[in-house]
Amino acid sequence: MRVSKRGQVTIPKSLRDRFGLNPHDEVEFVPTKKGLLLRKNFVGSHPVDSLVGILTDFEFDRTDDFIEEIRGR
Repeated sequence: MRVSKRGQVTIPKSLRDRFGLNPHDEVEFVPTKKGLLLRKNFVGSHPVDSLVGILTDFEFDRTDDFIEEIRGR
């Protein structure tokens, strides 16, 4: 890889696929003792975070009770 006149670097497709880098993802360069580290920024919350607590009004206290109920036992 080379740095262009405008300071741009092209990340090979195999690495973009491997590390889940998509168009418009934000990345940052972090200086380390060994050089530069390219790190993907995670903007906002993780998709799973929106599901936390979604079943708070669930009528069963235990998973086993729920399973028994849906199995009709």
